[in-house]
Amino acid sequence: MTATIRELDGAEALARVDEMADVLRDCVEGGASVGFMLPLAPGRPEAFWRKVAAGVAAGERHLFVAEDEAGRVCGTLSLVVDMPDNQPHRADVAKMLVHRRARRRGVAEALLRAVEAKAGALGRTTLVLDTVTGSDASRVYERLAWQKVGDIPDYALMPDGALCSTTYYVKRL
Repeated sequence: MTATIRELDGAEALARVDEMADVLRDCVEGGASVGFMLPLAPGRPEAFWRKVAAGVAAGERHLFVAEDEAGRVCGTLSLVVDMPDNQPHRADVAKMLVHRRARRRGVAEALLRAVEAKAGALGRTTLVLDTVTGSDASRVYERLAWQKVGDIPDYALMPDGALCSTTYYVKRL
């Protein structure tokens, strides 16, 4: 699979809510702890992505998607730039989601590289993210020189309700 990485504006994000909701649904149903619990309430993924699209339109975040050969969204990653006044140099990286059909094909790495490039272009020099401790995503971050700064035990729940630890990472650009 060859994925194309694109940044979406607010209108494009709103137009692709259903595709991004499909990716989110697939990740949660596959066991990813990304802020949602099973069973997913009808319309919950779509509502989440509509809120993200509004944040993109407001300039609070930048949204990147990976598109498969058919042009369908198979991955997402956001750069959240709406920071407090004393953190104009920082941004959060959020919602790395890759559909199970597109995993282990470089999609996550390509999304992360695009977000890092955007952050650099915006003058953001400190990036922060978190992920489930020991997850596949953590291996991607570490391979791309993200520094592990610590684990928080019992930080969140897996979609089935089991507790999980979270690892925080930082990258200085």
